[in-house]
Amino acid sequence: MAPFTFTLFAPYNKQAALRLKNANVRMFGVDILMEKDESDGYFRATLDLADGIFHYQFKIQTKSWFEKEPEPALPNYDDDEYKEMTQEEKQEKTEAHARLIDEIRERNRQREHEATFTEIWYTFVDPYATDVDERGTDDAHKAVGILTIKNGKRIIDEYEWKYDHCPLPPDEELVIYELHVGDFASGDDDPLCRGQFKHVTQKIDYLKALGVNAIELMPIKEYPGNHSWYNPRYYFAIETSYGTTADLKEMIDEMHKNGIRVLLDGVYNHSDCSSPLTQIDHDYWYHHNPKDVTMSWGPEWNYSFYDPKYNIWPARKFVGDSIRYMVEEFHIDGIRFDAARQIQNFDFLHWVVRESKKAAGPKPFYCVAEFLPDEPCITNIDGPMDGCWHDSFYWALRDVLLHDNTDIGRLKSVIDCRQQGFLGVTNVVNYIGNHDHDRMLVELGKERSIFGAEAFKRIRLGVVIQMTSIGIPMIWMGEEIGEYKEKTPDTAKVDWSLIADREDNANELNKNLLAFYHGLVLLRKENKAFFQTNLNFIHEDHNAKVLAYQRWSESGERVVVVVNLSGHYLAHYRVPNMPTNGWWHEWTFNYDVKVEHNEVFLDLAEREAKILVWLGDHWQPPAPKPQSDSTSTEQNE
Repeated sequence: MAPFTFTLFAPYNKQAALRLKNANVRMFGVDILMEKDESDGYFRATLDLADGIFHYQFKIQTKSWFEKEPEPALPNYDDDEYKEMTQEEKQEKTEAHARLIDEIRERNRQREHEATFTEIWYTFVDPYATDVDERGTDDAHKAVGILTIKNGKRIIDEYEWKYDHCPLPPDEELVIYELHVGDFASGDDDPLCRGQFKHVTQKIDYLKALGVNAIELMPIKEYPGNHSWYNPRYYFAIETSYGTTADLKEMIDEMHKNGIRVLLDGVYNHSDCSSPLTQIDHDYWYHHNPKDVTMSWGPEWNYSFYDPKYNIWPARKFVGDSIRYMVEEFHIDGIRFDAARQIQNFDFLHWVVRESKKAAGPKPFYCVAEFLPDEPCITNIDGPMDGCWHDSFYWALRDVLLHDNTDIGRLKSVIDCRQQGFLGVTNVVNYIGNHDHDRMLVELGKERSIFGAEAFKRIRLGVVIQMTSIGIPMIWMGEEIGEYKEKTPDTAKVDWSLIADREDNANELNKNLLAFYHGLVLLRKENKAFFQTNLNFIHEDHNAKVLAYQRWSESGERVVVVVNLSGHYLAHYRVPNMPTNGWWHEWTFNYDVKVEHNEVFLDLAEREAKILVWLGDHWQPPAPKPQSDSTSTEQNE
């Protein structure tokens, strides 16, 4: 056995206690009072523990205003206890009960405004618990924290990292794949079977074949129930239904082995209402009221509050500790900050990004914000983030794909985000779909009744623009296989049968779209022209609705993209101002074309894009094969 100290930071609460039991025992024993150190605000209890697994909870005299004092029920005068009472006595007791209710309600109102002490004890899980069983094991079936002791020390798991040495792509080369662990894979024949980390690991070959080099996991912190995401309850514990911490580490390790970075979606604007800190002392960590009631999803962290007595920023410390733990324990490669605009505190965001990168060490670590509407202030010289979700790109592309009256100026501003004030490739993440939006195929069907081949053709146009614009492209799981599924908070598993081999070829559109995505992702990753901000528009025809732009690198790579945004076929269309004469390879239909006098003539189908990749100064098409003697003889005859 070895001593282990349980700690709970609750600087302005009067009393706290520990509940502890072996994991194999059903009931907790007697509460163990914890000793408070007023010099640092911590309650502590030290016990000798043998190796094994333990369940534990904390109890505290809550200082949170919305943990209301309960109102006792009016006595049932039909019970034997009250049968001998006179009517006057019953009336007197009823009036006393009414006065008590009024007093309790007044105290609750006062607590909401003053957060005064009460004698209410609240039982909760350690806010720093790294493993939680929400089912509980005692008679109340309350959640418990799980503590594992081995060789006298606390351990998270026994996973040993294998592939930390593997090189990973830098930020500017990323192609991100956003996925929800529960919906991405597993039990494909059962629409309700929840996916786990191990099932994501089993899909690595698919992700490699697609070509993406980063995945972004929707929130994986422990949340209420088994299907949710943006309402974390425990900031150090991993969602139990997704598997163990070792499963998550193995998944990340295998991704790294295959050159794929792993980004986590982090919710640091708010937490679930039942988060432990809301019950300890709500207003110490959270704003008393929402900053904006129309954009409130739960208690909001107060990153502006500083406690001079303990020299601490409470909310910053807790969230910073959580992020450092996730980076150091799970070796993640980046964080998406949900609802960053609602946080309304650039000072905190600067600090937490620095802390996360410091914890990551020398490897690349990408911090991207959901900052809606997107603005360059979040990413530029004085901004805290590396990048932001480019939602204006989504809306501009939606307009192009759904409507006929295309605003070419608006489209140009999102293709070249510098026109919006952004500075670099990593400043924006471009997408034509994500978890917050309906899939573009759904939008086409619902708003324009466009389905089938025509819808898929428009999607291909959008993907070309996405993959060739300045910024980091992101694919939302399932869109690359043409999944038609409306946005829902419920289970929505990816339908992998859409790309299964079928005798009737009924899913040919889906399989061809996947191949198209695969080719574009490879082009994006292999051509350095896309890793820099070099872009200029070489041709703009508002009447024909044709736009052409060039991407290039300092080392000589050149790519020209020509898009026909109209619903008309344009035969032998002249594209002037080509940057270089010579031979170019047309990528979408796989043929070579020669540019002379800095112009090229292309046949452009309606709503079609063509990609011309320069083959270099000295490239020449292969000479035609010489005809055989027999062929020459036959022709002469």
